[in-house]
Amino acid sequence: MSFASLGLMPALLENLQRLAYQQPTAVQQQAIAPILAGKDILAAAQTGTGKTAAFTVPLLQLLLTEGEKVTSNCVRALVLVPTRELAEQVHESIRSYLGDLPLRTAVAYGGVSINPQMMSLRRGVDVLVATPGRLLDLYQQNALRFNQMQTLVLDEADRMLDLGFAEELNALFALMPRKRQTLLFSATFSGPIRTLAGHLLDQPVRIDVTPKHSAAETVKQCLLVVDKHAKTDLLLHLISSRQWGQVLVFVRTRKGAESLHKKLVAAQITADAIHGDKTQPARLRALQAFKQGRIQVLVATDVAARGLDIEQLPHVVNFDLPTVAQDYVHRIGRTGRAGLSGEAISLVSADELEALIAIEELMGINLQRFDEPDFYAEHRLPETVLGVGRIKKPKKPKKNKAVGTGQIHLGDDFAVDSKPQVVPVRQVPRLAVPGRHKPKPSNAKPR
Repeated sequence: MSFASLGLMPALLENLQRLAYQQPTAVQQQAIAPILAGKDILAAAQTGTGKTAAFTVPLLQLLLTEGEKVTSNCVRALVLVPTRELAEQVHESIRSYLGDLPLRTAVAYGGVSINPQMMSLRRGVDVLVATPGRLLDLYQQNALRFNQMQTLVLDEADRMLDLGFAEELNALFALMPRKRQTLLFSATFSGPIRTLAGHLLDQPVRIDVTPKHSAAETVKQCLLVVDKHAKTDLLLHLISSRQWGQVLVFVRTRKGAESLHKKLVAAQITADAIHGDKTQPARLRALQAFKQGRIQVLVATDVAARGLDIEQLPHVVNFDLPTVAQDYVHRIGRTGRAGLSGEAISLVSADELEALIAIEELMGINLQRFDEPDFYAEHRLPETVLGVGRIKKPKKPKKNKAVGTGQIHLGDDFAVDSKPQVVPVRQVPRLAVPGRHKPKPSNAKPR
């Protein structure tokens, strides 16, 4: 099947050809034609399968061929995303698919000044990519109206709910016109997402191109068992001995990201870090430097798990396993994109056993385990078996209590005649009980 067979206009086909898009992916094959027909979409597609193009390209064609010209402070199509990084990525993709075609686009998210975003909306915008919180801010400041809105796209809607955007989303849905086309795309679909889809979508076309919670087949996954204190040395060893080029390293916390970044720089490796404490301009500079190959290692928290689109990224390392198992899927989805091969390596210590069990149960696989020579872990990681669930820790034996003696049992390691005697050190005063006779104060007068 070709893109031309999906009913796309020549101008868009030329832009796709310029971007070296050869054949449509599975999600593009199933989504483009129904979107062009004006149908609602409920699509489950893992990250890296081309779902951004699946909704963007037909959306642009509809905007070019249907509807009135956009007016001041209005928007014709809205794409809602959970994070700033994903907003930038989706907006960049839209601009590349659009080329020189006459549509206005804009992006809006928090962490930066709202004034330039308000200015960009003054003439009206055909396609706006935004995060929910900043979108509400723009509406409340009278910088945005929804009366011309034709299409709503929810990208990574499950992540928006995970990040606590449910209240903002409900407020936004109440402001939007009921008569619209709604497209819901995500890598995963939980129960709440399906409930949300039931309220928003009208007889949607259902698309599911991948098994639930799976990674792309082009991603080779494995884990290295290592003691926690040796993780940094092991990472440096892997980068050097395997001659890795660019590496994206995920850690659990902001503090951990900064600490690892400093250690990499001290080892004379060009590196930077992105996390929630960094300003948005600083995060964008670090990401741009990584994309351009000016830094070798980018250390990131899960703020970047769904917002990074880096061509031919060969290696992703989980320095720490994520707290939420679903985030593992999105982390490793940064490599092996668009059919290219990639490698995802997790450095796992014994204290991460429960996180590993959750990930393997979610994925339905046992990750291959390896030991790196010279980094053999003293604290071994127990074997895991699918379907068994959490490994129960042995219960501590209960201590025996002496009954009726008023003494504390000190265990059996003492000889009977050597156990210290426990004697009360003071008499506990009795508390006054309400209703009982209270002693009169010394200055009380007799009746």
